[in-house]
Amino acid sequence: MAFTEKLLQAPAPIQVGGYRLKRYHVTADPAGIDPAVEKAAYAALPDLLPAPDGTPQAGFVVVHRGDDTGAYLNVYCWAWDNVLSFAGAVAGQPVLGCPDQDPTHFVRLTRPLIGCVWELAPVRHERDAWVRHMLVPDRPDLDAYLADHYPQGRTGPQPTA
Repeated sequence: MAFTEKLLQAPAPIQVGGYRLKRYHVTADPAGIDPAVEKAAYAALPDLLPAPDGTPQAGFVVVHRGDDTGAYLNVYCWAWDNVLSFAGAVAGQPVLGCPDQDPTHFVRLTRPLIGCVWELAPVRHERDAWVRHMLVPDRPDLDAYLADHYPQGRTGPQPTA
C-alpha cells in the first residue's frame, strides 16, 4: 500500500454548545470537504461535546473525507485543565457500525479509536499550543490558543515553532 499525505485546511474556529473549537478539514480532494458532508458533520457535533468541568470550553475538531465512502468527525476537547477528551462520529463506513455508505449519515463511533494518521496530524500541535497559551502563562490566553492552528497544506511533517 502506497502512503500519500492528504490536504489539510484550517477554517475559522466556531462556537458550539458553549465550546470554542478550532477546525481542521482533511481530504485528498483539492476542492476540500464536500459541503453536504461538512454540513452533516457539524450537525452531529453538538451531541459529541462533553459536559463542562471548569476547564475553558475549548478544543478542536477534525472532519475527514476518506478516499472511499467514509467520512469522519473527531472531536477533541480539553478537560481537567490538561487532558484531551475524545468523541467521534462516522458516516458511510459499515465496518465501523454505519447503517449505509452515505457519507452524510453520521453515527456515533463506538469503537475505541481516536483517529487515523491523517486525522492525528494536528494533535501534537494542539498539545503544544494548549501548553504555550493556557498552561505556561500566568494568565491563560484562550484567544491566542484559538488563533494558533496547525499550518494549512499537507498533513505531513510541518516545521516546528
